[in-house]
Amino acid sequence: MTTMDNLNGERRRQGRIEVICGSMFSGKTEELIRRMKRAEFARQKVEIFKPSIDTRYSDEDVVSHDRNTIPSTPIDSSGNILLLASDIDVVGIDEAQFLDEGLTEVCNRLANNGVRVIIAGLDMDYKGVPFGPIPALCAIADEVTKVHAICVKCGSLAYVSHRLIADERRVMLGEQQEYEPLCRACYQEAIRKENLQKGK
Repeated sequence: MTTMDNLNGERRRQGRIEVICGSMFSGKTEELIRRMKRAEFARQKVEIFKPSIDTRYSDEDVVSHDRNTIPSTPIDSSGNILLLASDIDVVGIDEAQFLDEGLTEVCNRLANNGVRVIIAGLDMDYKGVPFGPIPALCAIADEVTKVHAICVKCGSLAYVSHRLIADERRVMLGEQQEYEPLCRACYQEAIRKENLQKGK
């Protein structure tokens, strides 16, 4: 196989943006780790970044819900990526919804310079509202992969991460004690019951 035949660009330096998005527990980080390890196997120089606020499983490593891990560099802003990603073939970014809106331009610059950028993040918050830079990244991406969790109520494909505790903060790190994946119909029913309890 020649490098031109390789559709995934593992051997040839091919700038592109890939977005992996969906609800919580849908396997976004798992897929990001899989793609990054595949690039490493292809002997490419890789670097993975995550927001420094995400310390759920590890301060530094990116860790999936299934406990697969890959070393990462915690960052406070998207601009740090440009400073730290020199001479890198593949850049991975996990939990991208927590980063600033400048991430879109950063990813565009990297891709235009021949870097493969793989981004994982929530496309919606717990209220079903588009989250952070993910919608804009989907718009400029060469490829978007929407992954789905399974609705814990009915077994359909999940639509949103429903928050189980009363907390109005948009950014709240959590696990299965705080969130559950629900399909659209079950999410609407859950919101209806919550509004009844609040007397709305």
